[in-house]
Amino acid sequence: MPELGLLALPLALVVLGLAAAGLDAVLSGGRASAPFGEIARLLVQQRRRTTRPDVLLLRVGVISLVAAPLLAAVVIPLGDAPVADLSAGIVWFNAMEVCVWGALWLTGWSVNSVFPLVGAYRFVAQGLAYELPHMFALITVALGAGSLRMSEAVQAQQGLWFVVWMPLAFLIYLVSALAMAFWGPMSQPVGSDLAGGVRAELAGPDRLLFQAGRYALLVVAAGAAVPLFLGGGAGPVLPGWLWALVKTVAVLALLVWVRHRVPAVRMDRFTQVSWLVLIPLALVQLLVVGIVVV
Repeated sequence: MPELGLLALPLALVVLGLAAAGLDAVLSGGRASAPFGEIARLLVQQRRRTTRPDVLLLRVGVISLVAAPLLAAVVIPLGDAPVADLSAGIVWFNAMEVCVWGALWLTGWSVNSVFPLVGAYRFVAQGLAYELPHMFALITVALGAGSLRMSEAVQAQQGLWFVVWMPLAFLIYLVSALAMAFWGPMSQPVGSDLAGGVRAELAGPDRLLFQAGRYALLVVAAGAAVPLFLGGGAGPVLPGWLWALVKTVAVLALLVWVRHRVPAVRMDRFTQVSWLVLIPLALVQLLVVGIVVV
């Protein structure tokens, strides 16, 4: 039922986000319970004030970073059907993750500080690099399914999962998922060389919402990979919603693990790789799928 899914969606994002944060803490040498302590600390911490900030834009930016992944998740099937089975669900998902660009830009601009602004510019540069191959990967899925509906993409994989005959698109999607959540090797917008980049001047509830939005992006990116490439809730014995959860957790764990195994990539080098390697690979994959479909 859509109403039940609407209630379960925020809860699922919170639970999976905490799980990702706990795994990240463990891989960093800490305890799985560390995120709960960080939440308690940020809730009572005072907000930091810079000189002449634009408080309204700051609030809009931070809140948008939480709202964008939540809105993107409404088209992801929770087993059988999504909360909103839009006819252009794949386009909606892509549009909502593009809203993250605006959220980070507003956050970096509004605090009136150098490091957050540079971090915001870095994310825009990163977005310009990853967005085209990301879009081509999504178009490849839509072409294979013959539809822009997420649910119909799942139905099209009943005989064979898209990851089997669209491996390049899946690989490109995973890279773009890291860039979308500015995570792991794509974490330059919040790099330590910028004292935290976009989040450098955030403290208290503002920083908590920013961190929550980042983990929510990671969860949604992992969750979308399931209906797009991994057959949705398809699987033996277990119910569909549980298979979808298991697959989401597996992709999420992979994305968290990458952070601790792959160093950060400079934006100029990532842009070069994206335009010279990822885009041609995405076009080759799109051509192959187009030939098979025709």
